[in-house]
Amino acid sequence: MSEFYQDGIITNFHNLTKRKLEELEYDLQVFSGRRSMGLILPSLFSELEGPALSKIVDELTKVPYLEEIVIGLDRADRDQFLFAREFFSRLPQRHRILWNDGPRLKAIDEELKKENLSPMEPGKGRNVWFCVGYTLASRRTTVVGLHDCDIVTYSRDMLARLMYPVANPNFHYDFCKGYYARVADGKFNGRVGRLLVFPLLKSLQIVYGNSEFLEYLRSFRYPLSGEFAMRTHVLNDLRIPSDWGLEIGVLSELHRNTATKRICQVDIADNYDHKHQPMSEDDASNGLQRMSIDITKALYRKMAILGVPITSESFRILKATYYRNALDMIDGFEHDARMNGLKFDRHSEESAVELFSGAIMEAGLAFVDTPSEKPFIPSWSRVQSAFPDMLERIHDAVEEDNKGNV
Repeated sequence: MSEFYQDGIITNFHNLTKRKLEELEYDLQVFSGRRSMGLILPSLFSELEGPALSKIVDELTKVPYLEEIVIGLDRADRDQFLFAREFFSRLPQRHRILWNDGPRLKAIDEELKKENLSPMEPGKGRNVWFCVGYTLASRRTTVVGLHDCDIVTYSRDMLARLMYPVANPNFHYDFCKGYYARVADGKFNGRVGRLLVFPLLKSLQIVYGNSEFLEYLRSFRYPLSGEFAMRTHVLNDLRIPSDWGLEIGVLSELHRNTATKRICQVDIADNYDHKHQPMSEDDASNGLQRMSIDITKALYRKMAILGVPITSESFRILKATYYRNALDMIDGFEHDARMNGLKFDRHSEESAVELFSGAIMEAGLAFVDTPSEKPFIPSWSRVQSAFPDMLERIHDAVEEDNKGNV
């Protein structure tokens, strides 16, 4: 954390000295006097029943510098929401749960739908979007972090390192992205990042030509990480996808709205593992296949916005280019694994590349066949233009749910 250098166009903070957690948290407590901090946790109810989230909450109970924790709860009926209130009640910080399937927020969602201002489909993006709305309405924080609820190796120093660059009032950063090595159980993980995104970004440069945007994305060590922190003022104009393209969509929006010198990334963990998605080779609506299609569509949309001609014929060229680049990268991953004594299943790796090759074509066809698709949820600035009191109404609905009137 104490040393950084300019690598490409994004500033990197490295975990070189293994600075003590107590020192980081002391600094963050001091910073909180000038920059109040909050945390967003998008969660499925099923994650409350797993081992990861309970440990995350235990760790968060010890965090001294958070002003507010906003929890987005998806796929929960009334009894499950009541269970969630009890589950999170041990948090000492002010915390609020957004019951996204509850009658109050659903009524607001229906009203927004009539004006085409609501997320088009359920998912993490929709959950995060409503949490952002409540965070803006609450007005309690000037810096907000976000991370997933399925991190089985979670410790609170991850959050401290993630928040530090944006919370420090002597730094100029508006956005911080977390990164980490994806190694667990003696093997490489992070298949979508390693085997889809990295070779696909390189292939996009070859097929469509280099651009500042592609260089920008390639500067991130782990663009698909679900951990980031930002100044709250960034949230008003942020337009995000409602699907698995959320992380790429957020980075794309930051590229559009924010100078790259105000964006950084930080090494937040030596060991990171979370719930793994199945490959779902026979079901394009689930698992890694769905994820890879959504991520690839997010990249196509951004390229089109930049004026790049995306055609059906070019997808076939892109697929072939990607396939060759991905196989070449597998060679490097295998050598890296052997040098570090890790297991390496080449058949599994190449099978994933074949699945992702199909996803590139599927995403391309979906992109071309649905030109009127609205890929982004409207920004909260636009929502407030149409409904000037909407944030206050969301705030009141959440407060009523959390008081016990359900």
